[in-house]
Amino acid sequence: MKILILGIDGYLGWALALRMVKRGHEVIGVDNFYTRRAVEEVGSWSALPILSMDDRVKAVEEIYGSRIIFHEADVTDYDSVRHIIEEHRPDAIVHFAEQRSAPYSMIDINHASYTITNNLKSTLNVIYSIRDVDRRIHLLKMGTLGEFGYPAFKLPEDAFVDAVINGVKDRILVPRWAGSWYHWSKVFDSFMLVYANKLWGLTITDFHQGPVYGTRTSEIVSDELFTRFDFDDVWGTVFNRFCAEAVIGHELTVYGSGLQKKGFTSLEDTIDALMLLLENPPSDGEYRTVYHYREILTLNTIAELVRDASREVLGYEPRVAHIPNPRVEPEDDLYYEPERRVLPRLGMYGLRRNMRDEARGILRDLSRFRDRIEAKAHVLKPRVRWRG
Repeated sequence: MKILILGIDGYLGWALALRMVKRGHEVIGVDNFYTRRAVEEVGSWSALPILSMDDRVKAVEEIYGSRIIFHEADVTDYDSVRHIIEEHRPDAIVHFAEQRSAPYSMIDINHASYTITNNLKSTLNVIYSIRDVDRRIHLLKMGTLGEFGYPAFKLPEDAFVDAVINGVKDRILVPRWAGSWYHWSKVFDSFMLVYANKLWGLTITDFHQGPVYGTRTSEIVSDELFTRFDFDDVWGTVFNRFCAEAVIGHELTVYGSGLQKKGFTSLEDTIDALMLLLENPPSDGEYRTVYHYREILTLNTIAELVRDASREVLGYEPRVAHIPNPRVEPEDDLYYEPERRVLPRLGMYGLRRNMRDEARGILRDLSRFRDRIEAKAHVLKPRVRWRG
């Protein structure tokens, strides 16, 4: 296949590009390097050093014998998006080109506005470009399970659900209750995708999953191929952040009660899922909703996993500290089990990597770059509070 990855410089984008190249697919990438600048803005950097895009492309060519075609462009510029799609005519487009941090979106009005504007405009540009160039292109859009909050019902893996309101039955979009401006932008994304499918019959996979963790996939065989690894309070996901804290002997900072549940997935399993969906696209004109997570865990459980791995790999156990929760989210032991049907039906069963085993590898990788984490230790504790 010929795949266009929007946001190729990111954590998932780069790992997916490596998998695609190794599988023999043709990869075209687009990025404007905003994440690099935004991480620097909040005083942090990737714990694992990452190369410039030019050097990344050269490393891929040397190691895998294939060349990634790269365009530096902003997906909020419609003319640029359309031109790239017209030039390459991809079989599928993977849309990662969004501001992906909930805390970043909650800093102030400027960051909230940027998040909403960037994310919705980029998605709208991609939708219209596909409509105007070739409606057969499969769009795989990265959503998030955070769109839905914590419903008391089992979350159906579908865009629509039967509902009875005031005694009248109707078919409605699955209810959402997002937890940040970032998550609300993803809700609006999903609604736009459903509408574009209804209007023009676009072929769409709306891929929702929880936090991703890990430093490696089977394709990341050398330091030159590292994907980024964020660990600060704004950009780092909780498990990655705990591992970085452990490496420098910092306490593991659990927000609030630590009973919050989320569905977690390793980087390896995430790339497996994305590849499966790309190589098994929906029918022409189909809108496909996919939920993906591998383990449902509480923050307290994750902290204990990191403590256990630290004792084995680092020779000590970091202290676990509960601190006031900067977010506005339920902290009770709530029901949480989104339905999963699509990926198992395509053959994805079991785990390639689980969190307990992956923790050891992450700690070993991060230990080599301990100085990079220590240099940014001041950005580990939360600085952004949802209520201001």
